[in-house]
Amino acid sequence: MENLNHLLIVFTAYVIAAGSPGPSTLRIMGVAMNHGRRAGLALAAGVISGSLFWGLSAATGVSALLARYAEALIFLKIFGGIYLLYLAVRAARSALTSNPATSSGPAREESPPSSVALYRHGLIMHLANPKAVLAWIALVTLGLGAEPSWRDVATILAGCAVLSVMIFAGYALVFSTAPMIRLYRKARRGIEGVLAAFFGFAGLRLLMSRF
Repeated sequence: MENLNHLLIVFTAYVIAAGSPGPSTLRIMGVAMNHGRRAGLALAAGVISGSLFWGLSAATGVSALLARYAEALIFLKIFGGIYLLYLAVRAARSALTSNPATSSGPAREESPPSSVALYRHGLIMHLANPKAVLAWIALVTLGLGAEPSWRDVATILAGCAVLSVMIFAGYALVFSTAPMIRLYRKARRGIEGVLAAFFGFAGLRLLMSRF
């Protein structure tokens, strides 16, 4: 029973950390509304892969070793901050363009990105987030005792993997529905403007933060 309660705490912490609004979830929302379900799921798959990579790294001690070297985290922080600012510029440019002609399908940009490009985009976005490294270290530390077994490690990683798919793919599915697409068509410039402000703020905050 004690182990079960411990796992519930770990999984609850993961749901709150992964499901709360952030660069990854907001980007999935925007892509799903703009390009549809398949695009949203492709981006979500990249984010999920990045999350699981840091989870495996944390479980094997790689990310803890990485965190001991300030230079590595500083590099991730700079790269991640610049990448968020890049997303802010793209969203701002989209917000400044006029609304495209309405159509019966999802609103589309002139040249929709491929699924491979979207997957790569989601993967880079999550791998370049140093806070994801620290969050997984804290999560694994919370979930594993002083002498963890491989069964404990596998249980936590498997549970978080399932939750990751449910959360990020869920965002893609919900925000690619017809009502959300109609909302995006009507308020595209405002939505992109909000995303631009959020990504810009997050990028600057990351660049100026201290770990």
